[in-house]
Amino acid sequence: MRRAAIVSPLRTPVGGFGGGLRDVPVEDLAATVVRQVVDSSGVDPARIDDVVFAQSYANSEVPCVGRWVALHAGLPVEVPGMQLDRRCGGGLQALITAAMMVQTGAADVVLAGGVESMSRIEYYSTTTRWGARSGTVSLYDRLDRGRERSQPEARFGHISGMVETAENLAREYGITRAAADAYAARSHQRAAAAWDAGRFADEVVPVQVPQRRGDPVIIDRDEGVRPDSTPETLARLRTLMPDGTVTAGNASQQNDAAAACLVVAEEALGDLEPLGFLDRWAAAGCDPARMGIGPVPAVEKVAARQGITAAKLLDDQDLVELNEAFAVQVLAVLEGWSWRDHDRLNVNGSGISLGHPIGATGVRMVTTMLHELRRRGGDSALATMCIGGGQGLAATFRSS
Repeated sequence: MRRAAIVSPLRTPVGGFGGGLRDVPVEDLAATVVRQVVDSSGVDPARIDDVVFAQSYANSEVPCVGRWVALHAGLPVEVPGMQLDRRCGGGLQALITAAMMVQTGAADVVLAGGVESMSRIEYYSTTTRWGARSGTVSLYDRLDRGRERSQPEARFGHISGMVETAENLAREYGITRAAADAYAARSHQRAAAAWDAGRFADEVVPVQVPQRRGDPVIIDRDEGVRPDSTPETLARLRTLMPDGTVTAGNASQQNDAAAACLVVAEEALGDLEPLGFLDRWAAAGCDPARMGIGPVPAVEKVAARQGITAAKLLDDQDLVELNEAFAVQVLAVLEGWSWRDHDRLNVNGSGISLGHPIGATGVRMVTTMLHELRRRGGDSALATMCIGGGQGLAATFRSS
């Protein structure tokens, strides 16, 4: 089977909720990074066989975001596109799906990515199409509703949202509020150090935000990084649930961003320079009430397909990127793995500090990881994430 090379992985800065990217539509965010991937790679746009894009909170303003963005970014009209959703794992799944197309010979060059503008997620109604004869019409917040409706209540009972699932893991694994705050502070400090050292310079594409008057404002830095975060400052925040551990400070943020790359058959690379190759991957399900533990069974499946243990797989990695939905979720996964090598884990921060723009997060993680792997001269890296509704997704990558 052909090897799938990752070429020119790039991302926009991650905007804060209601922040500098609030007024930038998803199609503009995605097209910005797609154009830069094409330009920086030097690929002939006519060589792109398909565009696979993830978006978790899609609506009819930009139907089939992959096709929409291909057209909006100026790719030839002959280039098709599609949209997929695996919630938090959507971006990584877009990359994996593109790789499968390349590996099986269905395509030679696929543009894969993900996008989310959580600031622009709308309110909606399920009862107004045929009119309301009297009474109040309800509007749902699609952002909150998507978390509440991540699983069938008839089978699993009511789960109020992702915070509840994180608290379930905190109780199960005995994770304290202090430990969660300490982890969150470290995430912010690592992200701030990465920015100060210029480690994001090669992966971030600035975004121009038009203004009513004057020149556009340039957003070129992640907005959620708080360098002054310490366990002591985070300890002052109130928990989101009574007697809980999760606060706004030790949970992932709500964000706006896009990320993309080319996925190319090795023999079709030509002058294109790969940053890495997809090695193996697996998805796994788990109890929706414990959704944060998803990376544990997902990594176990990847390891089993290589005939090794999960512990061996983890020890073989130069870097591990684990999405930071919640600090307690990260710590629970580390306990589930019996692996606590923080020196190789999320070395430049992750969802708590850099942010979690749902559909874009997986490609953002791989982008950051592969650039760091090259800087270190490493050989292998793992990206894995938990997924709302009770899933895990994991993929290993090699530098050559």
